[in-house]
Amino acid sequence: MDDQNRNLILATALSFLVILVWFVLFPPPEPVTDPNATPIVETQGAATGTDMAVLPPSADGTPDLPEAEAAATPAAPRLPIETPELEGSISLIGGRIDDLSLRGYSETLDDDSPIVRLLSPVGSAEPYYALYGWAPGGDLGFEDVPGANTEWSVESGETLTPETPVTLIWENGNGLVFRRTITIDENFMFSITQSVENTGSAAARLAPYGIVARHGLPDDLQNFFILHEGVVRKVDGQLDEIGYNDLPDLDFVQREAAAAEVVDVTANGWIGFTDKYWMTTLIPGADQPFTSVTKYVASADIYQTEARLPAMTVEAGQSAQVTTQLFAGAKEWQTIRDYEDAGVQRFIDSIDWGWFYFITKPMFWLLHNLNLLIGNMGLAIIALTVIVKAALFPLAYKSYASMARMRELQPQMEKIKERVGDDRQKMQQEMMELYKREKVNPASGCLPILLQIPIFFSLYKVIFVTLELRHAPFFGWLQDLSTPDPSSIFNLFGLLPWAAPEPTSILALIFIGVLPILLGISMWLQQKLNPQPTDPTQAAIFAWLPWIFMFMLGGFASGLLIYWIANNTITFVQQYIIMKRHGYTPDLFGNIRSSFGRKKTEGK
Repeated sequence: MDDQNRNLILATALSFLVILVWFVLFPPPEPVTDPNATPIVETQGAATGTDMAVLPPSADGTPDLPEAEAAATPAAPRLPIETPELEGSISLIGGRIDDLSLRGYSETLDDDSPIVRLLSPVGSAEPYYALYGWAPGGDLGFEDVPGANTEWSVESGETLTPETPVTLIWENGNGLVFRRTITIDENFMFSITQSVENTGSAAARLAPYGIVARHGLPDDLQNFFILHEGVVRKVDGQLDEIGYNDLPDLDFVQREAAAAEVVDVTANGWIGFTDKYWMTTLIPGADQPFTSVTKYVASADIYQTEARLPAMTVEAGQSAQVTTQLFAGAKEWQTIRDYEDAGVQRFIDSIDWGWFYFITKPMFWLLHNLNLLIGNMGLAIIALTVIVKAALFPLAYKSYASMARMRELQPQMEKIKERVGDDRQKMQQEMMELYKREKVNPASGCLPILLQIPIFFSLYKVIFVTLELRHAPFFGWLQDLSTPDPSSIFNLFGLLPWAAPEPTSILALIFIGVLPILLGISMWLQQKLNPQPTDPTQAAIFAWLPWIFMFMLGGFASGLLIYWIANNTITFVQQYIIMKRHGYTPDLFGNIRSSFGRKKTEGK
């Protein structure tokens, strides 16, 4: 490998190191919410006013409702939700789905850990809910249609389960009877059928809508550049992602207090909010045109997505209805894939696969099936590493053979350096002549490295964002492959009677665990097989890189460290065997023995 290629790799490695140091020492600031912000409420003249996000325009395109003072949240009657995966309740004020927890997922690995709460009502620490209603048109006003403050009655059903739907009813007193029937499957999908019956003497024009609103940023926001958190939507086959930080800067300004982006969807689409592992998404019916709206209300710090369906005219004596779906739950690959097979177009794209999605998707599929086959995600990661290395072996063989030849030429390269001294131009010329004479291509060893970069980032993406690695155990002390190695030198890996530093502590960067140490050793062994730089400064920097990365990468997910260690170990074994077959036996500890020999000689 010539100096130019070596400098490129060195610059890349050092740049990566600088980025890691920057994100560790200068993490993005925590979002600050203005405590004096005034929430926006819907003003229908009802006595049960409840603070909420801005409503959509009316069916005739009238602007959003004006701001009003926030009223106290009433103690609303509720309908329970009980399914194998979910528990919670529906508020009869507005018919909101605003109380939902995930039975299969706990906050931590502790036995007494509470389960994950996804949706919360207004008045809680983090209001986050789904709301449905009708926008008025023609001669109708907001008081004639159900909205956020409407108090519904129960027409049928006592508890929402997969076997027992519930139906809510509300009459406006002017001839319109509204019903809302809610069903749920055994996983995370709600179906909401909104209907209106016109018992009056005049036609009524109105438009159904659905809203997912979130007050403030989530407390568990990762705010990490590799992960998308915020709005995710599909518009006629096009995936759009809008981060929370970008919402205040949306191009379309609907009102002074709210920035919004409005997109018309011709046939298929969906919109909602995604977190790292959880998602809440509005899904209109297949081939259903609708208006997809993303909105941020600055004065109330409310993030909002809307699905506005076309306005309809209901003649006297007639009725109309529309059914939409709401996904509210965990981003399980198999579950989301099943929903996609059932008709939710490209729903699997709601998982953040990243730039290298064409590699990440099949890689996760393989990892998922290996885990099903083996029954241990850590072993599945190792098996995946073996498969990837086997696929790249033909290319790696040529690369390792070239490296073996480079190691054989190391003495001649040293002689050239001694002969030409500091004349770098002459040294480059003689090096190139040596490579040409010995028929060695120094750049051939870089190709497998370049091919592994997208594979590495894809696997990193899989381990970082996919739910299947959350709380996935390996062996012993490694009980969550999505988090850093919890062991630490600080307490001699659990032998001393005090706790290790918290993962977020600066001490955790110094008192690393078992996996980072194994990673450093594996990187050092692999480096010993590669040709050493002729420049002493470069050689010293490369010699320190394994130990620098050992500390810098120690805070990464343990599943990723397992991949790195397995990859480095397999690479070392392959390269060692290939180099021996080409007549070169690597002396891994020669430098150490030479150092001890020099010290003994100096002592004499």
